[in-house]
Amino acid sequence: MTTFRDATAITAGVDGDFDATLDEQWSVGGRAHGGYLLAIMGRAAVESAGAEHPHLTAVSGTFLAPPAFGPVRVAVETLRQGRALTQVRARLSQDGAPLVEALITLGRLSEGDPWWSDTEPVELPDEQECFLTPAEAPGAGFRVPLMDVVEQRLNPAHLGFAFGTPAREGVIAGWQRLADGSEWDPLSLLVAIDAVPPVSYDLGAPGWAPTIQLSAYIRRLPAPGPVRVRVKASDVTGDRMDETAHAWDAKGHLVAQATQLAAVRTAQA
Repeated sequence: MTTFRDATAITAGVDGDFDATLDEQWSVGGRAHGGYLLAIMGRAAVESAGAEHPHLTAVSGTFLAPPAFGPVRVAVETLRQGRALTQVRARLSQDGAPLVEALITLGRLSEGDPWWSDTEPVELPDEQECFLTPAEAPGAGFRVPLMDVVEQRLNPAHLGFAFGTPAREGVIAGWQRLADGSEWDPLSLLVAIDAVPPVSYDLGAPGWAPTIQLSAYIRRLPAPGPVRVRVKASDVTGDRMDETAHAWDAKGHLVAQATQLAAVRTAQA
């Protein structure tokens, strides 16, 4: 098993860019996981920004084409560096071809309570009462090696799609831990908010749902322990679906949220 830190390791290149190697374990259906790719780019951005702004706080990524597993290059361009934050543009490329573009905001996060919040952690059965998602996920139609490195336990009430009886409520939620035993951090949370099965499964449209664009916000440093992640869809039109994700830590604090646009195949499409 490859740890998250090892799988997202970067080295400085001679031209100021960063080199990384994409690990096949952090993948879905033969393609590198989108949150994993953004985490590598985020690590390069953090290294570039320096010690004053050590945490990724926001990222907006556009996925142009899937990279092959193996060496990639990450270029980071500083757009603005101030007292409170640093804003950069990052590009992940392979053999000279750009594959992922991202705008990243860096700052300093804390573990503090919110000043105001109207979000409540999603209600879930106890962690051990939820379904441990295997790499050979029922109904997926392809292997999900990511589930060998992320321990995900889904709410049984959201698993009707695996038995041919989807609830059609447009929501899937569950618990997540990193299988290597390490705790969640601002970079690995990018994986957590994109690890739940596509909500289209719950709508009766299983199959590949590649991310086109994803915007994520990391709100605070997560407390040790598992995170609860809920993903919801609000509209499916033609061959496009939105998904909104929220993640809460062991203290019930919102630690990350994201919205993505994904491709989806429906009977209508």
